[in-house]
Amino acid sequence: MDSFTHIALGACVGEAFFEKGFGKKAMFWGALAQSIPDIDFIANLWMDVPSALLAHRGFTHSIFFMMLLVPIFALIADKVHQPHNIRFSKWIVFFLVEISIHLLLDSFNNYGIGWLEPFSHKRFSFNIIYVADPFFSIMPLVSFAFLIYLNAYHLHRSRWWKLGLFTPMLYVLFGIFNKLVVDYKVEKSMTYSSEKSISYFTTPAPFQNFLWYIVVKKKNAFDIGYYSILDHSDSIHFSRFEQNSFYIDSVDNYEALQKLIRFSENFYTIKKLNNTLIFNDLRFGQVLGWRNPSSDFVFHYFIQHPDENKLVVQRGRFQSWNLNETIFFFNRILGN
Repeated sequence: MDSFTHIALGACVGEAFFEKGFGKKAMFWGALAQSIPDIDFIANLWMDVPSALLAHRGFTHSIFFMMLLVPIFALIADKVHQPHNIRFSKWIVFFLVEISIHLLLDSFNNYGIGWLEPFSHKRFSFNIIYVADPFFSIMPLVSFAFLIYLNAYHLHRSRWWKLGLFTPMLYVLFGIFNKLVVDYKVEKSMTYSSEKSISYFTTPAPFQNFLWYIVVKKKNAFDIGYYSILDHSDSIHFSRFEQNSFYIDSVDNYEALQKLIRFSENFYTIKKLNNTLIFNDLRFGQVLGWRNPSSDFVFHYFIQHPDENKLVVQRGRFQSWNLNETIFFFNRILGN
């Protein structure tokens, strides 16, 4: 999830835990606790791009790090607010819930999160919610604004934290239902395919949960398509992308490439363009792929030119967006 959503949800949880006047102070602690795991962004200051990609949502998003952090936060908050009648165990539970929510939310999108670091490099991603979805975030942000504005003892504060927490919970359930529907359609289409499929994943297209991006892995290629839960037909049109993994043998910067492959969870292709090899991580989608099935992938890394990869995860995501493309996008969501 984006940082603003984490802050808003953290504040709402703080209000929910304490209320009765202390909620406004707890909002600060909640927002801070929900933000701390993202401190890993500073790795960009000294790491190369492939290493930084793996560091983000790695150790600082692990259960081990959370267990180290929770008692530290609890001790600091307990000392700062002396004297008070809050049990230390309540501080522990509060910060445990706050950071757990952050780790759970980040597992809902397609970047992946290292819950088991440093003991295992396995990353978890459930691909249920797009990383920045206004339908998920709007209510927590509105509730956060009202909780900041209202008096600490205002009677309506309870109403706002409930809206800020339960509305996105319902949206997550909506996303889970949509994913089950889309996965069923994909598996159904795979049964009619004459070519064996190895694996697949589905994840929402940008900013919503109706139109889904689909990648089916074949032996040496990938089939990519889109499906809206409002589509009038069960059929899914796929476009073929060859993996071209044979190019790996000619790469000098082998260690960096292996990190990229690990990060991509093997959902990647390599493309040659003007004597330059481009690594595409398929998990992050295409630039307007629902209109142009052959469009570039938003994650593309120039293997021979590492200094040109400072922005790599969402490269070119919005370069062609305009009013006409936005209208087309909404029409595609509607099944047209």
